[in-house]
Amino acid sequence: MNFLLALVVTTAPLDTATFAGGCFWSMERAFDQVPGVVSATVGYTGGTLPHPSYEQVSTGQTGHLESVQVVYDPRKISYDRLVDAFWHDIDPTQADGQFCDHGPEYHTAIFYRDTAQHRIAAASRRALEGRFHQPIATEIRPTTSFYAAEEYHQHYYRKNPVRYGMYRVACGRDQRVRKIWGADAPATEERTSMHDTKPSDAELRQSLTPVQYQVTQHEATSPRRPTAHFS
Repeated sequence: MNFLLALVVTTAPLDTATFAGGCFWSMERAFDQVPGVVSATVGYTGGTLPHPSYEQVSTGQTGHLESVQVVYDPRKISYDRLVDAFWHDIDPTQADGQFCDHGPEYHTAIFYRDTAQHRIAAASRRALEGRFHQPIATEIRPTTSFYAAEEYHQHYYRKNPVRYGMYRVACGRDQRVRKIWGADAPATEERTSMHDTKPSDAELRQSLTPVQYQVTQHEATSPRRPTAHFS
């Protein structure tokens, strides 16, 4: 009997949550650091085109959002704590994307899988409306098909730490999150492993593509990051 009980406990099912928080590189990085998360996969959800490519999603015409699918152990972390981690890593009031990334594919959303997730997500959104006293741009939507992104996008921040670090600092993500959330902003590895100040113009020009440089430094309007991946 004890053996059977132990078998049930050790094989307890994992659960899944899906979030869209702008740049999926950054969302994956955020959830990889949450205890109880088993895996985080970047991809596309919410659109109509089956098995879209990054290039297709980047046109803004497929309806997909850059998303992260999080597999987690509910014995170690609850869904409401995952939702809380999501909120604290984005700007929920920004309607045109996230930080320096603009366009419909960078809009934010929580995709719920059942009534319990819907209830938790909707309640948390209402709480934010009371906190910020302005509209919350993040949508609460039913889950649709999730399509994993190309392999070079998976764990991009690990594969290309310098390129990603330059992009993140230039994009102003951490600065904005700290401004919005204050003491509630999440602690990030970046603050201890990278300079928390903006790189020099020469460093940015060397590490960013021309489009990234224009978007992050001169507020150029760009609905997408460049499709080229870095090594």
